[in-house]
Amino acid sequence: MAFAFEKLIVYQRAVDFADRVFQLTATFPRGFYFLADQLNRAALSIPNNIAEGNGRFTKADRRNFFGIARGSTQECVPPLELARRRGLVQSVEHDSLKANLEEIARMLAGLINGLENRPI
Repeated sequence: MAFAFEKLIVYQRAVDFADRVFQLTATFPRGFYFLADQLNRAALSIPNNIAEGNGRFTKADRRNFFGIARGSTQECVPPLELARRRGLVQSVEHDSLKANLEEIARMLAGLINGLENRPI
């Protein structure tokens, strides 16, 4: 039996994004651990906070965790850009990952905005 959050498309997209980031950062050369670690942590924070927010009982708590997840999407942008500038990520891959982040951020904004219309 699945948890309710596992059915959310935004959660599924966030897990897919994190998985892509993990694959990508595994190829980073020695000396770029700091960048890989920051990007991995931010990417994993997105689905983690969606899951944790979904487990909360109040709308305020849910909104808070969904907001943190949305912030983590933004947090992925700078290390992803630096990885592109350093040649660790090809521009095509960078653009694709960034488009995924934009989609996840929009979906999270919709989830946050829709909280007021849903019973808990």
